[in-house]
Amino acid sequence: MLKNTRYYDPINDLRRKVARRLMRMVFGSHGQPTSEPLPGKGIYRILVCHVSHSLGNTLLLTPLLSELEKVFPAAEIDILTRSPIADDVYGHFFSVQRIFRLPAHGVGHPFQFFGTLRRMRKIRYDLAIDADPLSQTGRLLMLLSNSTYTLGFSSPKKHGEITHAVPLPEKLESKGRRPVYLLRSAMGRDAAADYPVPDIRLGAEEREQGRSALTRSLAAGGISSPGRGIIGIFANATGPKLLGEAWWMRFIQVLEAQYPEHRIVEILPASGQSMLSSRYPGYYSSDLRKIASVLSGLAVYISADCGIMHLACASDVPTMGIFTVTNAGEWGPYGPGRHVIAAHRKEPEEVARMIADMPELAGHPQVG
Repeated sequence: MLKNTRYYDPINDLRRKVARRLMRMVFGSHGQPTSEPLPGKGIYRILVCHVSHSLGNTLLLTPLLSELEKVFPAAEIDILTRSPIADDVYGHFFSVQRIFRLPAHGVGHPFQFFGTLRRMRKIRYDLAIDADPLSQTGRLLMLLSNSTYTLGFSSPKKHGEITHAVPLPEKLESKGRRPVYLLRSAMGRDAAADYPVPDIRLGAEEREQGRSALTRSLAAGGISSPGRGIIGIFANATGPKLLGEAWWMRFIQVLEAQYPEHRIVEILPASGQSMLSSRYPGYYSSDLRKIASVLSGLAVYISADCGIMHLACASDVPTMGIFTVTNAGEWGPYGPGRHVIAAHRKEPEEVARMIADMPELAGHPQVG
């Protein structure tokens, strides 16, 4: 019977067959594939491979770490990553022991790259996880590990034989939920249960320091009280996600009219330059955890889709993520107090009214 030529691509099919054969030649069979569930006992040393280095992707791995701590509370977790902020994000998880940080460009730093892999390979793991459904680099790095069980997604973009391969879910796009789904599916657990949200594990002292920093920022702008709460605005974003100063000023005008007793603080981008012409008190830091501490003191955080939006989610502050061009199903915040604001082709005044009606802002109690 002839293949349906509408969907069959002989060149790609041949390329995948060659890639699979090369993977077997280079790495061998890394454990026999099995349909048995991943065991819930006997796993104490875990390696998570996640090579993406952006702020958002780094933070969106933390739900998997929370799930691992819940499922394997006595286990030790190591992380292999290229993220330059990995220590700030993952280092406060109690179960995380080692963070193996690869250089962003391994070709340019071969000694560091292979030295890191050598240290990782000295450890015998019970479970190694390739958390990214798209990155073949993550799969290759996981196959280099010494692990009894190997777990990852199965898809046309993934090559290499592993013990537990989970089909990529068609109806679950969320970058934060997918790695948790991977683990739950492999263990035969309820994949529909509530998902952990991104978490940077701020301590009480960090949160208090963040509130104090906000108070000082207001005072520097001649404002003596936080009023009924502080609204944080991050007006920067990359590429077509950038909304522009004129858009934000129209947006803020509506918000100020609706909530005159609230204060507005601008969270400044990495450039240290205000995106709102310094009209409002601002806060700047190059330290990721200090920014997170300040975000945690806000009544509400508002921005377009960006890495700082994910940081706000991980800091446990009510977050309003304005989505105009990117896929909200994939990148949108989720969980209690975290909202996707669908703003495609909407005027800033309409978007402001949508946010003004959110219970996290409308019902925020008196502060101070």
